[in-house]
Amino acid sequence: LISMGPSHPATHGTVKIMHEIDGEQIVEMDVQIGYLHRGFEKECESGTWYQAIPYTDRLNYNSAILANLAFCMSVEKLLACEIPRRGQWVRTLASELSRMGDHLTRLGAACLELGAMTPFLYGIEARELVWDLQEMLCGARVTSNYVRIGGVQREITPGFLERLSSSFVRIEELLRDFDRVVTSNRIFVDRFRNTGMLPLSKLIDYGVTGPLLRAAGVPLDLRKAEPYLVYEEIDFDVPVGTTGDNYDRFLVCQEELVQSMRIVRQCVPVIEKTAGEPLNVADPRIRWPAKERVFGRMEELIQQFKGVTEGIRVPAGEAYAAIESPNGELGFYIVSDGTGKPYKVRCRPPSFANVAPMRHMLVGGMLADIVPTFDMINMI
Repeated sequence: LISMGPSHPATHGTVKIMHEIDGEQIVEMDVQIGYLHRGFEKECESGTWYQAIPYTDRLNYNSAILANLAFCMSVEKLLACEIPRRGQWVRTLASELSRMGDHLTRLGAACLELGAMTPFLYGIEARELVWDLQEMLCGARVTSNYVRIGGVQREITPGFLERLSSSFVRIEELLRDFDRVVTSNRIFVDRFRNTGMLPLSKLIDYGVTGPLLRAAGVPLDLRKAEPYLVYEEIDFDVPVGTTGDNYDRFLVCQEELVQSMRIVRQCVPVIEKTAGEPLNVADPRIRWPAKERVFGRMEELIQQFKGVTEGIRVPAGEAYAAIESPNGELGFYIVSDGTGKPYKVRCRPPSFANVAPMRHMLVGGMLADIVPTFDMINMI
């Protein structure tokens, strides 16, 4: 009987896995995920609606913008407010950059944890280029705090779109190198192929979503199935696998990087064309006024003061909004009692459902299969 964790030697997140092994074969295992509990939802309920946004940043440090988006969309449902068209295109671009940063970390770390340092460096260099773009977009690389209720933090920085174009050229070069090094490596392929498998029916029973489900052949992607923002107007494909093993999951994530770049490139001309149009809802009761107006006009100063101290007033009711995060369906169920604070916040994290069937994926397999399987589940 051996224990892995709850420290962080080769697991993406604080988790404890107890294994009963016979030689190197896994006979039984118990995945204990409670170490990751941080009281996130109660923290959100203790402050105003806006004060919850930085908490969502910490849900997944690799794709904070997407967590911001899911929360803000649920609040906007209750407010019944429509984000300006330019704001929706900017949100879409930022979301796909966030998805790229997450997948590049996941794939690079999966290589590193099997001893493959070179592809890890390719992946992390590409991720740093993505995070450079995020920093230029909103001033932060990791905990971005970019999406706001009613819009986004600020207008796109001058020169951002040009920087994006040149960065994507280098990222594509790195992805080609990454693919050649990994998919032609016999050791790497053997470690991933036919490991961590689970029947499709079992995945559906457990509510598994994201790349794990798509790798088993189900093309479920909320950007297509329940479109939000402007995804209905964008041309992109949903990559799927056939066997649902770790190697299929790896390849699905690789192709999703290509599709994310394809989406971003379709956003650029629209954002250029709509320059000068509003990004945010033109209602200071929802979206706080810009700083230059706060510093120069009494009405906006008062509105900013009331918004910060009392919180925006969200109509009483309940709402659920979900997006396609890098790991699957990420949703927020919220309840408002009409005050400036959330009455109830409940997050539907994809990783909770995705980790649940891990025991079924690994019992009967080898001890060495645990790390690549956990990498592809990506519990963050």
